[in-house]
Amino acid sequence: MIGPKQKRKVVVGVFAHPDDEAFGPGGSLAKFAKTDDVYVICATRGEAGMNHQPEKNVKLSAIRENELLESAKILGVKKVYFLDFADGTLCNNLYHQLAEKIELLLRRLRPEILITFEPRGISGHIDHVTISLVTTFVFEKLSFIKKLLYYCIVEKQRQRLTNYFIYFPPGYRLTEVDFVNDVAEEWATKVKAMFTHASQIKDVKRILKRHQGLPKHEHFLMKVK
Repeated sequence: MIGPKQKRKVVVGVFAHPDDEAFGPGGSLAKFAKTDDVYVICATRGEAGMNHQPEKNVKLSAIRENELLESAKILGVKKVYFLDFADGTLCNNLYHQLAEKIELLLRRLRPEILITFEPRGISGHIDHVTISLVTTFVFEKLSFIKKLLYYCIVEKQRQRLTNYFIYFPPGYRLTEVDFVNDVAEEWATKVKAMFTHASQIKDVKRILKRHQGLPKHEHFLMKVK
């Protein structure tokens, strides 16, 4: 006998910039999308980033918005929500506005699982750190969200990074990681999504080089209610 059809969960990724979804837990988003309804909330349109493939008379915000929408389609994300904060401005002064906008969407979507950056923001980027803090605040507030996954990198990945930011936090020890997601089957999808971010092609190549020879795993810290 075939049992009752399992109800699809709702999974929401909360990020700061277009490309965070693919460069970060893209494999996990694609894996969740096979069985669950996945959505992405993006706080900015990435207009403060570098543009390595400039197009004439096209704003970088519009380019990066379209890149994220194409990436999301490849990953199986059902919808992307932009919060329209300015890239590079996420900070203490905006905590409450960010939290209100994120909470409003999450009350509508009612996810069981959230995905965001680990508390150090992976790279130390202040926008990332802010999103992690605010997402944690909203997670603690909303009882229907049962799990918060913090995407992180481990020491072997961190050791391959040099001269990126003024301060790039250390990677996590494997003993500190709560969940290792094997995304080997989704890796090609993740890479395809990464390459949609053509304006950030230098970062695409840098991140893929960092992963050469490493297991196709994504690592997470975790909070569970």
